Amino acid sequence: MPIGDFSGQLTTVLVCGMSLAATWGADLTQPMASPDLVYEEMGGQVAVEAEHFYKQTSTDKRAWHIASSKAVPEVLPDGDPAHVGGASGGAYLECLPDSRRTHGDRLIAGENFANTAGTMAVLHYRVQFNTPGRYYVWARAYSTGSEDNGLHVGLNGQWPESGQRLQWCEGKNSWRWESKQRTEQQHCGEPYKIYLDIDKPGLHEIQFSMREDGFEFDKFFLTTKRELERPEDAGPPSRVKSGRLPEAFP
Repeated sequence: MPIGDFSGQLTTVLVCGMSLAATWGADLTQPMASPDLVYEEMGGQVAVEAEHFYKQTSTDKRAWHIASSKAVPEVLPDGDPAHVGGASGGAYLECLPDSRRTHGDRLIAGENFANTAGTMAVLHYRVQFNTPGRYYVWARAYSTGSEDNGLHVGLNGQWPESGQRLQWCEGKNSWRWESKQRTEQQHCGEPYKIYLDIDKPGLHEIQFSMREDGFEFDKFFLTTKRELERPEDAGPPSRVKSGRLPEAFP
């Protein structure tokens, strides 16, 4: 399909892993954010809407799809309805298709489950860090079952142990912030173990990758504050270093 211009009506569903024309009217693989969008950390904190990735990779088996107040993905199987209500910015991401929703469903490594970080459905974000240090990672997600509540986070193409197996157990059927790592000792996650170490100021790439399909991902923020009360709403605002934020959905 030929590449068109950007004058057509925009759609808000992102279907990845397909080769279509580079317009939002036809090419459903295009990110909302342009490649020059760079977020900025100030005072030891940076917040980013999950749907504002500038690219995603490793989408041959699973991919992140944008659901918004204007449109939702029609990718099957997907065992639950959209949860746009309460999503920050009127949109969020879901990793689809979702073929494993309960413990009784067949686990297929490399298809509906990725215990190795950075191997499936990888999201990319650019962040300017002014303050080096250890950043604890918080993410806002919507979990409806026992097999849609795991995610990995990485830095500059590296996937440290401290960024693996971000886990949710509490707050089912609601948008909930969490910062816990699944461990052998605690399958529902231990606090203070999900973090990234920024060794020097400058431009860095934050990445998230699928652990379980069906994961619904709304927003994330990184903070140097180890002791932090869980936000109950959309969390801190974003700050942009360069480029332009996409418009929020109604």
